[in-house]
Amino acid sequence: MKEARRSLAGFKPLSLTLRLCVMAAAVATTSIIFFIVGYIVFMGLPNITPEIFAWRYDSVNVSLVPALINTAIMTALSLLIAAPLGIFAAVYMTEYARRGNRLVPLVRLAAETLAGIPSIVYGLFGMLCFVMTLGWGYSLLAGAFTMAVMILPVIMRTTEEALIAVPDSYREGSFGLGAGRLRTVFSIVLPPAVPGILAGIILCIGRIVGETAALIFTAGTVASIPDSPFSSVRTLSVHMYSLSSEGLHIDQAYATAVVLLILVIVINMTSVALAKRITEGKCG
Repeated sequence: MKEARRSLAGFKPLSLTLRLCVMAAAVATTSIIFFIVGYIVFMGLPNITPEIFAWRYDSVNVSLVPALINTAIMTALSLLIAAPLGIFAAVYMTEYARRGNRLVPLVRLAAETLAGIPSIVYGLFGMLCFVMTLGWGYSLLAGAFTMAVMILPVIMRTTEEALIAVPDSYREGSFGLGAGRLRTVFSIVLPPAVPGILAGIILCIGRIVGETAALIFTAGTVASIPDSPFSSVRTLSVHMYSLSSEGLHIDQAYATAVVLLILVIVINMTSVALAKRITEGKCG
């Protein structure tokens, strides 16, 4: 009994200390987030005027509408290129590759390595490969392919983890009922993994919307709506960087930051609601 009391008495201060550390970390993280968001809103909200929402950009109104449209096009085109490749690659590694396949660990290592490379390196690669070698120039297409290469490892790894999380009993039951592998994958395995796949796509959307360095080297900085895939474009993040670096339109740069923040929040809320609806639909 004495030994138990001693161990309990020694454990309580440690437990209390760890609990206080966890609470302090949570409070600090929340405070930093609220401070950043509050500062952006405080500095940018008074500068949101009708002029910055003009259809065409000029040096007077510095409209963000072309950049907003370019951001939507860039995001959709990048996902259209990367999402099928990443999902199908993860399906192959999880469902079709044999156990002990030496290629799978190499692909995983390469994906994890590529996921940690700074975006400026992707920008240099895109400039050398798509802009110069393929002759696409600073264009929407070059920027979209560069962003697709950047987000491909994230989509592939998140999809793979989501597929691994699906119980093997689902597959065994499907095979036991006579279903083929292809039907098992698309009808039994993929539907429960959709929320996890969608979570990876949400991360990729946030990275595309907030990317600056890679797009400056590949898509350019022209603030106009593209006439073709080979037109140079400017996304919201590049637009904000250009305004702040010039030093002439700092107030409009803060206003652009508020719009970008609202856009990211809306995308995240929509994606979470969609994932919840899909999950509830499966449960129902």
